[in-house]
Amino acid sequence: MTDTDSAIAARLSGTVRIVGAGLLGASIGHALSAKGVDVVLSDTSPAQLRLAIDYGAGRAAREDDRPALIVVAVPPDVTADVIEAELRRFPDAVVTDVASVKLEPLNALRSRGVDLTRYIGSHPLAGRERGGAISARADIFIGRPWVVCRDGETRATDLALVEDLALDVGAMPLEMTPEEHDRSVALTSHVPQVVASLLAARFVDAKEGSLGLAGQGVRDTTRIAASDPALWVQILGANAAPVVAVLDALAADLSRVSDALRAPDAPGARRTVADAIRLGNEGVERLPGKHGQNRRFEQLVVMVDDTAGQLGRLFGELGELGVNVEDLRLEHSPGAQFGLAEISVEPAALRGAIDGLEERGWRIASMTND
Repeated sequence: MTDTDSAIAARLSGTVRIVGAGLLGASIGHALSAKGVDVVLSDTSPAQLRLAIDYGAGRAAREDDRPALIVVAVPPDVTADVIEAELRRFPDAVVTDVASVKLEPLNALRSRGVDLTRYIGSHPLAGRERGGAISARADIFIGRPWVVCRDGETRATDLALVEDLALDVGAMPLEMTPEEHDRSVALTSHVPQVVASLLAARFVDAKEGSLGLAGQGVRDTTRIAASDPALWVQILGANAAPVVAVLDALAADLSRVSDALRAPDAPGARRTVADAIRLGNEGVERLPGKHGQNRRFEQLVVMVDDTAGQLGRLFGELGELGVNVEDLRLEHSPGAQFGLAEISVEPAALRGAIDGLEERGWRIASMTND
């Protein structure tokens, strides 16, 4: 989080209690603490708790704490238990959680007859492949959606607390029902995790020579395969039905393409493959771009010498040219002393960026359209 962000007054007031000092819990703590919010941390692991406190995510709990808002950031298999305990322990506090599945804990609490008037489920669509307090960062929520699941009993003042939490950490709150949320994350988060993991598993027995050819495409499609297996067993189990529905549809698509490639000269085979790629193009076009906007950019790929300061010089000269970098991807060429910087820019800025960089001696490897 920047100094400008931290200088803006927090919307939340009073004490915020965070139960679970792992990646999300500690990251929320860092973001709120930077705004001067009194953050109390709790965790069943003393070592994790001390580490989060040492890094500045909040303070240790006291007996006289009276939190206005409680954020439950624990693994999915204990989320409902902790929510119930926090509602009972702090009868004046609003309780939310950041679990990546919303319907299962809600149904579990309802089946126990828990009064859910002060509970509002939520989920920040943010994270990292690495977990724990040591990986926490205040800026992981900036510009990311934060789903809030209200119901007919939710009081406006309680809803405002959860929305203020999202806004204070830089996220964009939006409302969904638990059912809508779980179907959405099955498609956009949970199934991609399965697909990335299954694809990356093909590398286990691959020859070194094959892996030496890996470029940015395979790295992009398998990046999230480094995620924690134990956590994902819980997430996928809690959202099994929506995930299975997407996986079954995907399996049918894969089967059609496989059948077409078994006999690529058969009538209709090439069309089947072409349609699969074309529909993928259409799907990618629907993904929101920077700041959630449905805007398309164009890319130029610049060759950058693998020496200190070159990337900074590239950014500086783009700034002098008046070109805003909308997105950036870096790839190192195996065995070469240079890297490739794929830079996304507004279409209107592409030609000026290319001409200006070439005049300054930069080598343009290629141009692509997004």
